[in-house]
Amino acid sequence: MAETVTPAAQDVPPPRSTRRERTGWYFYDWANSAFQTTVITVFLGPFLTSVAKVAAGCELGADECVGYVYPLGIKVAAGSYYPYLISLSVLLTVFVLPVVGAIADRTLHKKRLLAAAAFTGAGATIGMLFVTGDRYLLGGALFMIANISFGAAIVVYNSFLPQLGGPDERDAISSRGWALGYLGGGLLLALNLVAVQSFDNGTAERTLDLARWSIVSAGLWWAAFTLVPLRWLREHPTAAALAAGGRGNVLTDGFRQLGRTLREIKAYPLTLFFLLAFLVYNDGIQTVITLASQYGTEELRLGQSTLIVTILLVQFLAFGGALGLGALAGRIGAWKTVLLSLVLWTGVIVAAFRLPAEAPLPFMVLGAAIGLVLGGSQALSRSLFSQLIPTGKEGEYYGFYEISDKGTSWLGPLAFGLVFQLTNSYRVGLVSLLIFFVVGFLLLLAVPMRRAIIAAGNTPPRVL
Repeated sequence: MAETVTPAAQDVPPPRSTRRERTGWYFYDWANSAFQTTVITVFLGPFLTSVAKVAAGCELGADECVGYVYPLGIKVAAGSYYPYLISLSVLLTVFVLPVVGAIADRTLHKKRLLAAAAFTGAGATIGMLFVTGDRYLLGGALFMIANISFGAAIVVYNSFLPQLGGPDERDAISSRGWALGYLGGGLLLALNLVAVQSFDNGTAERTLDLARWSIVSAGLWWAAFTLVPLRWLREHPTAAALAAGGRGNVLTDGFRQLGRTLREIKAYPLTLFFLLAFLVYNDGIQTVITLASQYGTEELRLGQSTLIVTILLVQFLAFGGALGLGALAGRIGAWKTVLLSLVLWTGVIVAAFRLPAEAPLPFMVLGAAIGLVLGGSQALSRSLFSQLIPTGKEGEYYGFYEISDKGTSWLGPLAFGLVFQLTNSYRVGLVSLLIFFVVGFLLLLAVPMRRAIIAAGNTPPRVL
């Protein structure tokens, strides 16, 4: 049965923002994506692992050396140090993000909160310049600060989205931001890879130095381009923040508000159901991104140059993919477009299973397909969720959204690892990821989006 829009929802005027303000918002995607691509995807893992191995007594560049480090007195294999840091940062992020979101909803100066998180993360990334010799503990601490700050800044950044446009505009706004992010992240990564290829003399010391400076460049990029949104965005304080008028302690008020929201969120079961669907299918997406390089090297026996070219291909094609799927969403609706993208993701998994070994071209073609579908599925999920958030609680709900995005990204790798351990086949392990896309598709299909949007007190877009 078709739902009707309540008169109250119809009377709410759409948010008004200028083109300059929206452009400023897009530029934070451009700024922070350098951390995700240059630091997380390419350089930081090998860099910190090398530093930990030096601390464990291994010769720099001795890949076969198995040594141990002892952070806080705990015996840790040097090769496991970075994965453990990721797990710990994810665990801490689960607790930090909702609090940051609640504070964002209570403050009159949300841009200051964005600046604090972004500059803290960028500063910690730049601080990697001092991670030399055996300073693995310093490197680990800086990474934890940077990664948690990265997530916190994203929560504040995303909370601006519902205030930049009405229900019919958000898909396009989100898609443009995501597209610009892929372009910026890809551009800096390309520059760094050119520098590595030009100045690497083959010694382990030079390789480590180039990785360190590449990481630092991402911090500088992040900090410099964050100035654009801080200059061009306007404050959009919530009704609760305006009512408080800056009185009271924003931090303690944020904690109290978070407690109330956790008790009240059960009143929006359809919003929670969407988050469940996003958790499942996004875990599949994140796992494909995380394990693509390992699949390429271990199963398909491809060289490093092939992987680098494919990573860049994904980055730059994701720019067009985000815009293309955003345009499609304008015609058929974001919900249907995300469902279509999940069908395409399923095709990507099947195609990856059939890829021949030692064949770079098919792998690159598959990378191009991933790029075309990747940005759009993520950007439209973000804008879809903006329709399901009760007015004035954007920061808090995007805190929960980021937990679904980052905090459960161990499920897919765990499934992949268990299947590989049982079958000793990366191909079968890859096929195990199909369940995330199939189940995610079915869960999202079961969400009555129009009713869910109205239940949250919002006006549904004309095309859904």
